[in-house]
Amino acid sequence: MKHRTQHDLLATLRTRFEKHRRRHKGIAWEDVRTRLEANDAALTTLAEMEQSGGEPDVIGYEKKTGKYVFCDCSAESPAGRRSLCYDRKALDARKENKPKGSAADFAAKIGAELLTEQQYRELQELGEFDTKTSSWVATPEDVRSLGGALFCDRRYGKVFVYHNGAESYYAARGFRVRLCV
Repeated sequence: MKHRTQHDLLATLRTRFEKHRRRHKGIAWEDVRTRLEANDAALTTLAEMEQSGGEPDVIGYEKKTGKYVFCDCSAESPAGRRSLCYDRKALDARKENKPKGSAADFAAKIGAELLTEQQYRELQELGEFDTKTSSWVATPEDVRSLGGALFCDRRYGKVFVYHNGAESYYAARGFRVRLCV
């Protein structure tokens, strides 16, 4: 990543980190910054998350791995990642009106992981996300093998998980990712 771009990204991440301290209690920005500056691949992924509207922020620390967890924290599903079907298999199965891509392909391309249902629920403990949109989540193989995929949202103060055909796509449905650094 170019130095100026890296500097701008780190400044954006720091501002967000300072503004939303309750998402990462007990974590020091300098420790996060040091880790990021040593990992160009992570900075590239975070830049993609930022550019597509994800507003990534630190949401935790994995003691077991010693890694910081970043996640999309935009209020609604990232605007630059909507109108996508679930995965490549679903995209290939569509005969007409194909979306521009799939959530799983996009996540893999930028080096991040789709949130699981459990991770999505944990994110919702840090704020209210997807009150007007929804987000695809990693779908268990037993559901996916039958043609379905899962998505979540927050309505009426509760988190809901739903199913849809994996080939479906909507202007108000995107996806969120996480990255461990």
